[in-house]
Amino acid sequence: MKIHEYQGKELLRKFGVVVPRGVFCQSVDEAVKAAESLGGKVWVVKAQIHAGGRGKGGGVKLARSLDEVRQYAGQILGMQLVTHQTGPDGQKVRRLLVEEGADIRKEYYLAVLTDRKTQKVAVMASSEGGMEIEEVAQHSPEKILTAYVDPIDGLSDAQATELATGIGIPAGSVARAVVALKGLYACYMETDASLAEINPLILEGDGTIKALDAKFNFDDNALYRIPDIFAYRDIDEEDANEIEASKFGLAYISLDGNIGCLVNGAGLAMATMDVIKLYGGEPANFLDVGGGASAEKVTEAFKIMLKNDNVKGILVNIFGGIMKCDTIANGVMAAVRQTQLKVPLVVRMKGTNEELGKQLLRDSGLPIIPADTMAEAAEKIVAAVR
Repeated sequence: MKIHEYQGKELLRKFGVVVPRGVFCQSVDEAVKAAESLGGKVWVVKAQIHAGGRGKGGGVKLARSLDEVRQYAGQILGMQLVTHQTGPDGQKVRRLLVEEGADIRKEYYLAVLTDRKTQKVAVMASSEGGMEIEEVAQHSPEKILTAYVDPIDGLSDAQATELATGIGIPAGSVARAVVALKGLYACYMETDASLAEINPLILEGDGTIKALDAKFNFDDNALYRIPDIFAYRDIDEEDANEIEASKFGLAYISLDGNIGCLVNGAGLAMATMDVIKLYGGEPANFLDVGGGASAEKVTEAFKIMLKNDNVKGILVNIFGGIMKCDTIANGVMAAVRQTQLKVPLVVRMKGTNEELGKQLLRDSGLPIIPADTMAEAAEKIVAAVR
């Protein structure tokens, strides 16, 4: 789960990280009132969507008068903001953050994430703040410093100090940077985050170290134990089909292809998508119905896949362990009838009650294309779509 920048800054503030004063707004009038309440002569009007690159897309504006605050708020609210992370369709802006201006002297980058290779927490820092970290890694990898932290011990003052000095923070501000680093680490650990990022972390003229942006991702599997974080969820920022799928316990992710995939098990789903691509096709989704799906669940999965107008064919690939093949067969038949399926459908089943499931499909009289192997299934659905 992702959250907005203003929500991330609320979290950082709780953990002692200095952030600019700002006000969350949902209308132009609220934005003007926010600027008035903040005072000063310069404000930043920022679109709030779950994507980076907002400034390049026109979603971040510097206002030097209340009239400009009103003008920029009016331009940004309701716009379809396109960035490198939204895709070509962009994301509608429904929320704003109006912040006080900052005296930026230098920008840095900080992030905390889990490093599975070392089985530790990686705390990353760079002198190249404000840039995409992927670009820095590609062109100037030596400018990214990483401390690997044992979660039992936590981030030490010595590690934080080494990172701060290593990215060139002036001696007079190192202690403040250490506070920011340790606060970001503590926030990451205590909120079950999978990513906590500040880009940029800035040095101001008076030596203040401040988080000018905040990005957080959270482990969906931990949301049940962090209700305060779950309350930050903004379903307007999420794919409608993915939201619908979650109501039925389906793991669904939209993709850009035209072959819908219905599979039980995440590993098998990944392998199925790989085989489709191997035979020249493109998967339209990742869809894992789980190990104990009912016929009703399979029907709902079909309905969700078919809401995607790009889907020109469907591949069902089932391994019957806990999931019985006859159950899937009944679900597939019900789904075909209910949805009045008009695109090619290939079904491959192996495992428990396999022969019974195949016989049910053969006797149904429905235009279902059978397959015995994953390769055969992928080859047939790619050919049928073409």
